[in-house]
Order: sequence, then C-alpha cells, then structure tokens
Amino acid sequence: MRKMTKAGWATMIGMIALAILPPYFLLTGQAFYVDLATRLVILGIAAVSLNLILGYGGMVSFGHAAFIGLGAYAVGITSYHATWGGFDLIASYNGLLQLILALSISAIYALVTGAISLRTKGVYFLMITMAFGQMAFFLFQSLDVYNGDDGLTIDVRSELPFINLDSPMQLYILSYVSLAVAMLLVKTIVNSRFGMVLQGAKDNNERMVTLGYNTYFYRLAAYVISGVMCGYAGFLLGNFTTFISPDMMHWTRSGELMFMVILGGTSTALGPTLGSSIFILLEEILSSITLYWHLPFGVILIVVVMFVRGGLMGLFKGKGE
Repeated sequence: MRKMTKAGWATMIGMIALAILPPYFLLTGQAFYVDLATRLVILGIAAVSLNLILGYGGMVSFGHAAFIGLGAYAVGITSYHATWGGFDLIASYNGLLQLILALSISAIYALVTGAISLRTKGVYFLMITMAFGQMAFFLFQSLDVYNGDDGLTIDVRSELPFINLDSPMQLYILSYVSLAVAMLLVKTIVNSRFGMVLQGAKDNNERMVTLGYNTYFYRLAAYVISGVMCGYAGFLLGNFTTFISPDMMHWTRSGELMFMVILGGTSTALGPTLGSSIFILLEEILSSITLYWHLPFGVILIVVVMFVRGGLMGLFKGKGE
C-alpha cells in the first residue's frame, strides 16, 4: 500500500476542515463565515481550473476572469429576461438552462480565443489572453440595457432539481462538492496520457512534437476544459452574490486568480484552494484593521512568493517528493 505523503495529508485535512467548519458556523449563528467559506470555495474552483493550464500546461493566462464573468452573466441576463409582457420565458428549473448556457458560452469563448492565443507563446500569450479578457470586460461595460458598469442585480437565484440555492448551506454544499469534483477531475486529467502530453509540452514542446504529438490540440483542449470549469465557478458566484458587473472580468481579477494559484502552489491538488483561502482570509482580516490594508497584504504575499519555494504547499513536501 502506497504511503500517503505530507501533501496528501494536508489535502485531506484541508478538505475535511472545509466540510466541517461551515455547518458549525451556521449552527452557532455565524452566518458571515458561511458566506466567506462559500466565496473562497467558489474562487477555489476557478483557481483549480487555472492551475490546469498554468501549473500543468505552462500557459500563463491573464484573462481567466472573463470566464467567471461569462458564467455569472449567463445567470443574470436570463434572469433579467425571465418574464416579458407577463409571459414566463423560463420554465421551472431554469438553473439547468442557465448552467448549460454558462458552460456552452464559456466553451465557445475558450475555443475561439484559445485557438488564436495558442498561436503565440510566452509573454505574447499572456498579453493576448489579457487583451481578450479586456475585450469581454469593455463589451459588457458598454451594454446599457444591463446597466453597463453599474452592474446587474439578480432578483431570483437559479432553480435546480432538489437544490435550493436560497439556502446558504445548500449553496455551500453544492459549491464544496463541485470543488472536490474539480480537484478530482484535474488530478485524473494530469495523471492520464492526455495530462502527460500536456506536461511534456510544458517542459519541452519541441521534443513532444518530434515524438509525433499534436501539442497544439492538447493545449487547446486543456484550455477549453479550464475555461468551462471557470465558467461553472462564475455560475455559482453569480448565484452567491446575486449581483454581477463587468468588474468581475477585469484583468486585475485574473491577476488575483493567478496569485492564488502561485501562493498556494502550482501543480498541486490543494494548492489553488489553499491559495484562495489564504488570499481571502488575509483580505478580510487586514481590511478590518486598517483602511490601507493593501500595503501589508502585498508585503505578506511578496514574502511568501520569494521565500517559500513552491508556494505554501511546498511546506508540506518532503525531500523525496
């Protein structure tokens, strides 16, 4: 029987803590912490999706937040047009339609932008993904029918079979299960032949091409999978916040996602979730202490990146790992 590594133990303990603490907070009347946990779990899904292409594929995307916005707007816009002239345009369980739209639009956007972006590499890939993300940002900012930069309020959350998203605990459970599935999916992918080719392309793309692999196809497929996962996170985030705005797509949000992955540790199972947790907790704690919380926040993050090799998950790796 294979011995569990320190990183494996850390992953198991972290997921158990996320499963136990929110119900405890709810039972003790601390609803704020349930909301905080829901937010970090949803952003954890987005960070896990980015880790697939950043950590395992070596694709530094600076426009990943666009997928969150697309997923959220799929909920907001369909909710906005749910009724017209007194006629109900969306039947019961509209959440299934909204979910399909969120995933489909994210997949199409990822396929089109990825097909173009992956013609470049390095800093050029980073810049072109940021450019596409900003295009989406300015597009939704210009849509006055949906209040443009002021954002859009979601009056009614998505209706799903057997799940009431108006219940904070049920929304958290759905988000938590989704995070666990996302982590398992990414682990399955990277340990498969597909994932081996993807990681091989990251290390030495020319060698993989010489061996006969169409690395462009593998990287594009990974980019689409990542985009769909992040779009799903946007679907959950829209239902959680019940408010969406183009600001969700801004390049600074993509930078935050990237930092979550790097802070927790790239190419690790728990790293992105750990990074998102620490990022959000530091933001909450420091902002309650001082109005100028960005300064100590930035200093702490810089110290971690500079002196903790492999991100926070690097602390749990032994010599032979």
